[in-house]
Amino acid sequence: MMICFQYHPGMDESILRYADAVAPLLGAFDSVATEGHVTRAAELLGVPQSSVSRRVKALEAAVGLALFQPAGRGVALTVSGRELYDLIHPIVQALDDAVAVVRDNADPSRGLVRFGCPLTMDAVRIAQVLANFHTAAPDVRVHLIQAHGEAIAGMIRDGRLDLALMIPPVDDLPNIPIGTQRIDLHVSTSHPLAGREEVHLGELQDCAFIASPRTFHLRTLLDSWCKEEGFVPRVHFEINEIDTIRVLVARGLGVALLPPGPAADDGTISVPLAGHRRRRIGLASGNHRPTAAVHRFREHVVRSFR
Repeated sequence: MMICFQYHPGMDESILRYADAVAPLLGAFDSVATEGHVTRAAELLGVPQSSVSRRVKALEAAVGLALFQPAGRGVALTVSGRELYDLIHPIVQALDDAVAVVRDNADPSRGLVRFGCPLTMDAVRIAQVLANFHTAAPDVRVHLIQAHGEAIAGMIRDGRLDLALMIPPVDDLPNIPIGTQRIDLHVSTSHPLAGREEVHLGELQDCAFIASPRTFHLRTLLDSWCKEEGFVPRVHFEINEIDTIRVLVARGLGVALLPPGPAADDGTISVPLAGHRRRRIGLASGNHRPTAAVHRFREHVVRSFR
């Protein structure tokens, strides 16, 4: 069966007045219903028992129904009271949680920071930054999201992230320059260039490259730097993931231009490139006011990288 109501302009105002009348009373009702006792509810709310009783009676008057009935030294819900409690208890809990979250976010010693980081950042360095911050602010929660640069930028723009390291920074987001990332030549341990202290990019024109797709910034650098040296790199494999590129380099299937990796015996060696082969790192933020916890974390990241 479908029940229809005819709308008239005064309905919105009457609904708002009804909500205004009952909303301040629902906290007292929820506490009494949960505790089954007016005195305990008053202690929980930190108000006089008489105040709780008045609020409950005002709510019963507003809805036109008895919501409680005596039960020994306490009270019990009526059928109507149980129905109302089942409907509003999750809402009251959600409101309590929302207020707690907002208050935590206003406290620099608590709250949540949503932090983004590109997959090409040094994982050991990021872990150290997070560990040091946790020591200084153990009650601040940090959610770390690792993704490719464009995905990170998109999450900053739409508000899913508060802060993110960007390599390089993008023009449409506020950012703080915090340093640069060196790009090295990575070869297998058996490669003829593995023992060199430095390699000029022009020496690599006959090498097979393993590289990221053309939409990635590392690939843009490879193509532009090789063009400056007068050749087009021969890319035999295009791969999204840096770790997979390292594995193929270790197997001798090509060379790659990558940031320095973790010190590990993975079958590869990084050789410095001649010239200024670096890219900029920025700490980006959204176009919204940061919480106290986010501001504190931002200052920590800046200090850690400078």
